[in-house]
Amino acid sequence: MEKKKEDPQAGFKIESLLVCTLDLIEAGTETSATTLRWALMYMMHYPEIQEKVQAEIDSVIGQSRQPTMADKPNMPYTEAVIHEVQRMGNIVPLGVPKMASKDATLGGYSIPKGTTITTILATVLFDKNEWETPDTFNPEHFLDSEGKFRRRDAFLPFSAGKRVCIGEHLARMELFLMFTVLLQHFTISPVPGEMPSLDGVLGFTNSPQQFRMLAVPR
Repeated sequence: MEKKKEDPQAGFKIESLLVCTLDLIEAGTETSATTLRWALMYMMHYPEIQEKVQAEIDSVIGQSRQPTMADKPNMPYTEAVIHEVQRMGNIVPLGVPKMASKDATLGGYSIPKGTTITTILATVLFDKNEWETPDTFNPEHFLDSEGKFRRRDAFLPFSAGKRVCIGEHLARMELFLMFTVLLQHFTISPVPGEMPSLDGVLGFTNSPQQFRMLAVPR
């Protein structure tokens, strides 16, 4: 019955709906969840950084209310930590395959129309010419000399160009609110004797290995 409601004039098809739903789950849900898992992992490995985030949360938000997006400009350290999680977690290291719509030349190389193109984002997220300590989890990468948040041109976890992730703004909101509310109410620590590995598992995304943790109410 639903299929009969397809409207060719409007360009709606059941197949399109299924693909959009799959995109929402894989690109819109799984990616944010994986990034949050990396965030929890890094908080276990760097408790001193977790303490700084919690101190900023207590100073700006306190414990009497939930965080809102209006708090974000006043929380540069938390914002820097989230960005560093995205840089180090590098959850979509090969980006999403693209196709050349016409013959092109890039860096002296000929790219014929119809060629599938894969971008390796790790080359910029870990470029030693762009980052002071590329292989170390360091939120200072995103802070200036006055402790204010600074954007970096080499920060491209959502890809770049016309085909940049359309859910970037939603993802940024989700990550800030969820990460902040988690550390507002809990201190994350490893199960004794079970410090998880920071080596990822590459599938649809680059995900942390399965791990257990302690979430201790603050």
